[in-house]
Amino acid sequence: MSGDPEQEYFADGMVEEIITALSRIRWLFVIARNSSFTYKGQAVDVKQVGRELGVRYVLEGSVRKGGNRVRITAQLIDALTDAHLWADRFDGSLEDVFELQDEVASTVAGVIEPALQAAEIRRSAERPTSDLTAYDLYLRALPLYESGEKSQTIEALELLGRAIGRDPRYSLARALAAQCHAHLHVSGWTDDPELHRRRAVDLARRALSGAGDDPNTLGRAAHALGYSGGDLGAATALVDRCVELNPSSASGWINSGWLRLWAGQPDLAIEHLETGLRLNPRDRHHGAVMGIGVGHFFARRLENAAAMLLRSLQERPGWVPTYRFLASCYAHMGRLDEARETIERVRQITLVVVPSAAHWRDPEQRAFYLEGLRLAAGEASPPGE
Repeated sequence: MSGDPEQEYFADGMVEEIITALSRIRWLFVIARNSSFTYKGQAVDVKQVGRELGVRYVLEGSVRKGGNRVRITAQLIDALTDAHLWADRFDGSLEDVFELQDEVASTVAGVIEPALQAAEIRRSAERPTSDLTAYDLYLRALPLYESGEKSQTIEALELLGRAIGRDPRYSLARALAAQCHAHLHVSGWTDDPELHRRRAVDLARRALSGAGDDPNTLGRAAHALGYSGGDLGAATALVDRCVELNPSSASGWINSGWLRLWAGQPDLAIEHLETGLRLNPRDRHHGAVMGIGVGHFFARRLENAAAMLLRSLQERPGWVPTYRFLASCYAHMGRLDEARETIERVRQITLVVVPSAAHWRDPEQRAFYLEGLRLAAGEASPPGE
């Protein structure tokens, strides 16, 4: 849009980078550049583009250059309804063109994946139950899993069981079901925790047997195995493969951060979790925020830890592990009244106040966490008493 024909190469390169980044998201069907470029320079009707290319969503944008600065705009549109799902702009310097292209492409890809997923969830919810496909069932289960509520986690498992019944090879549904079982276990929402641990491991392994190179399945299965399966090194290798296949996967980086937390690497974990947040800053990543809080907790930055844990609870007020860590944090800070108040909230939503915490592999970190939690729960006396 600058009127400079010599800058056309930059706009074309920007589009190619974004197409390449989106193509790494295996569940997306992305039209190749040769077809997309036929619309270049035209005033197009998005609905017409959708019909002609056979796509449901269209990403369009522009590049405007002024001096050594460039502004890139992008917007995601539903080609059926013409509704705008997401829009943003990026300002940068042309001193390093390729670095700017990489930054915009990875950010756009990171934001578009959850934006499209959210749109598909809404579309799925509008369909009658009798017409749901296995993918619809998975989409209905996803926000229930993300809620962190007991009843909704159980409902998600029921939906995923139906999805797997319709398509026994649906690896992504198995991986999400494994995470649901892990949620029930970690929150103490079961009379038979060992059963749910075993089911999480079994479902994750079955998911991996058919996952191929699908990064979403690899990341979710790695998360479930890292919590439930014992072999943290193998789980970490899986999540590393996930982010290698799709470097713009916000959820992949967040799962990677949690695996690093369990391995006793809080600063590396925070780095990975913050990468996930940067890739998708507008999504409700309570898991990432909580993980950053936990990272600060184990690094003994307790003020920072408490702030992030409280922020996470604003998004996920029913999640048991966040309350446990906040209670332990308050206890170590000497804020025992607040620690005990937090424990009362824990007792309202689970019978398991002090868990085994076996998934925290570093013995010193695990002891630090449980020491504060027992103090908050009245199972230990403050130092000096």
